[in-house]
Amino acid sequence: MSVTSKIRRQGGAAVITLPPTLLKLLHLDVGAQLELNVVDGELIARPVVEPARKRYSLAELLEGSEEMIELNKQTASAREGDAVGRELG
Repeated sequence: MSVTSKIRRQGGAAVITLPPTLLKLLHLDVGAQLELNVVDGELIARPVVEPARKRYSLAELLEGSEEMIELNKQTASAREGDAVGRELG
């Protein structure tokens, strides 16, 4: 697919416009990052492929929660009773 786009000025930057059909063809959205290279006088733009984000298991997410339960038990007395200053209720 060949596309012609004009370089224009926007603020202090030089900007080219990518038509929606080209974005769709490349499976890109606005805000996607492109790696730009110049090879033999030609501009080559490649999508930056970000590594997949780690998916945590429930066990991994709850890791350390036992310590929080114990801490909450140990500090329960500090959370009971009437306010003695200007604490938020």
